[in-house]
Amino acid sequence: MYFLEIKRCREHKQSKVAGERRLMNATTPTKIAQTLPYFTSLFHPSRGVENIGFLNLWTRSRRGFSMKKIAWSLEKSDGNVETKVVFVSPATEDYAEEAIEAIKAGKILDVPTDTLYGFACDACSAEVVNSIYEIKGRKHTSPLAICVGDVYDIQRYAVTDHLPHGLLDCLLPRPVIVVLRRCDSNILEKSLNPGLETIGVQVPDYKFIRAVARGSRSSLEITSANLSGQPSSINIKDFENLWDHCAYIYDGGILPAGRAGSIVVDLTKLGKYKILSPGSAKEETVAILERLSLLEDGTGD
Repeated sequence: MYFLEIKRCREHKQSKVAGERRLMNATTPTKIAQTLPYFTSLFHPSRGVENIGFLNLWTRSRRGFSMKKIAWSLEKSDGNVETKVVFVSPATEDYAEEAIEAIKAGKILDVPTDTLYGFACDACSAEVVNSIYEIKGRKHTSPLAICVGDVYDIQRYAVTDHLPHGLLDCLLPRPVIVVLRRCDSNILEKSLNPGLETIGVQVPDYKFIRAVARGSRSSLEITSANLSGQPSSINIKDFENLWDHCAYIYDGGILPAGRAGSIVVDLTKLGKYKILSPGSAKEETVAILERLSLLEDGTGD
């Protein structure tokens, strides 16, 4: 049984947001999709509807009720109605398996991390990696970082044997991206950061995305969910103009770290570190690096 709440916005400036409730039987998401023509006719542009906000779908599970939103908008363009459907699920480990299967199928997701919302995909897939660049309007010369589920996974993709023992375990999982040299036998897609011998790697302090990375048995490419050059996203409404590029959107609420993002630190040189971007955890990160006897690299290289 599904309980549907429709919130619609009218053109008249003085009118408040009106809500309508519908109770209908549905046994699968397909049933929901079959109802879209009904809602399209219900909210016809001639009645002054510019767009529909959220359709909240409550489903019964063994653990009680869990919320899943289907969001679409109806926009008037030369008298035509455009309908879009987006699935939004809670960013909890209960939904990790769904996300894992989507990653394996070559889909793009939007996920929360310990700093920002980001687009996520399989970093070993050429087609989907190129799609990320296209969606963001990002140049291929701008590096992208990868995400792995656990610190010990980093050595699959990057050279770590020159680092002090225990350094990565002290730095991660936290809002830190470490830049290292790629492994010679790197399995990462070559279109990811072409021409660069280095790769940025992160292990976010966020259970959901780490569970997805582990379950995919690959690395994830994660980049902020925004157009290149635009402000980063700390809630799902910040990037709603890009929703239709994602197979699923996972909602972690408003992220508390602000828009600073992760600190990016270059660890490619023996005994040296270089801050490439300060991010939200600079002081703590520098303290860890210097406690383990690394020196700041002051060169301009």
